[in-house]
Amino acid sequence: MLSAALGGRSGGGGGVGGLWRSLRRPGRASSAAPPAAGARSLAARSSSLPFPQDGSPGPRPSASNVKPLDGVKILDLTRVLAGPFATMNLGDLGAEVIKVERPGAGDDTRAWGPPFIGKESVYFLSVNRNKKSIAINMKNSRGAKIIRELAAVSDVFVENYVPGKLAEIGLGYEDIKKIAPHIVYCSITGYGQTGPMVQRGGYDSIAAAVSGLMHITGHEEGEPVRVGVAMTDLATGLYACGAIMAGLLQRYKTGKGLHIDCNLMSSQVACLTHVAANYLNCKIEGKRWGTAHGSIVPYQAFKTKDGYIVVGAGNDQQFVTVCKILNLPEVSKDSRYKTNTLRVQNRKELIDILSTRFSEKTTSKWLRLFEGSGVPYGPINNMQQVFSDPQVLHNGLLMEMNHPTAGRIVVPGPGVRYSEFAVSHPKPPPLVGQHTVEILKGMLGYEDNAIEELLHTGAVAQHEVR
Repeated sequence: MLSAALGGRSGGGGGVGGLWRSLRRPGRASSAAPPAAGARSLAARSSSLPFPQDGSPGPRPSASNVKPLDGVKILDLTRVLAGPFATMNLGDLGAEVIKVERPGAGDDTRAWGPPFIGKESVYFLSVNRNKKSIAINMKNSRGAKIIRELAAVSDVFVENYVPGKLAEIGLGYEDIKKIAPHIVYCSITGYGQTGPMVQRGGYDSIAAAVSGLMHITGHEEGEPVRVGVAMTDLATGLYACGAIMAGLLQRYKTGKGLHIDCNLMSSQVACLTHVAANYLNCKIEGKRWGTAHGSIVPYQAFKTKDGYIVVGAGNDQQFVTVCKILNLPEVSKDSRYKTNTLRVQNRKELIDILSTRFSEKTTSKWLRLFEGSGVPYGPINNMQQVFSDPQVLHNGLLMEMNHPTAGRIVVPGPGVRYSEFAVSHPKPPPLVGQHTVEILKGMLGYEDNAIEELLHTGAVAQHEVR
């Protein structure tokens, strides 16, 4: 049953789909060359690579919108945000994402609302496009067996359970590695696979607090606040997405799979960048700056007559331009503000002067005055303003889909565009178990009577309109 499915569906031409599949056929992983030989063979096999060897930015001219992950199968056991965000991005790039859900309830976020469109949670709809759903009861031994069978014919296994939980039912990395040595197995947790906090659940707000993000977010004299969206979860999802891509390339070089340890705390601490470096090298403790910047002045929001505008002067010439636009030539000549270092030292006095002037005109008036100046600037937009912004529309950041029960839905599109293929015509987020029968038949070769038995015993479930 498994051997018949190992061929998978065909990718485009000699592209990445055939490449990944050739590396997971029986016997290939064990006969892989050591890294040095693998590195040499990389150039020798360049005609099969999904990217050019001449440094050009895109696929070969013969490519016809072949996506880089066409043919790659991802078994997705994640819920909520970090994992689903990662696998959605991989799905946008052509991967076939098989989302494993609990029969009935499905992903936790299916119940997160309001708002709902019909009976569908808008939260869930926002991060689960381009996926298929199979409803499996993993506590049922036959359900766990199906997951192992799916892992054997998949390229990537992604999960976000507390460390050790999947191993208890034979689905940990060491278990899956035995039957699928080619697997790129990505674990997304709160704090990592080992250590004193390993058994704690991973939640964005808690990880943002522990990692220091909340400590540096909020008004200068105010309390710490949570970022408006779950940036720690989203950053972890992006790290996981990149790590999985790196894992697939590593497997191409070595023929072997690997385990990726991706967690919220590590992702957020890594994202502290210069704030962390300031402390580690100069013992400067991080602090809250509101909309301002600790090392650049001016670089913040200013209240206008009817709203706010954000202006940043990244160098001394830009500061002179700001003063010219504000009709404050004497400020640009003041010895206290000649350099950024001096402006940081004399921040309060300078910001008071600039704030007074900004309050005299409306936001739209200031936007017209700054247009074409070369100074970074922009309004603080609400959602209505964001999604009517000409540049947002031009960049294709609205993605429309027709959902089977919710009807027409619109979500934010991918943040990256590519010259040789388009992230377009997305499949809507699935219903719980919508593709159970399709996956059992197409990937594992199950017959109708076997599927009926699995449905009857509760090992799997298929979608029923709620």
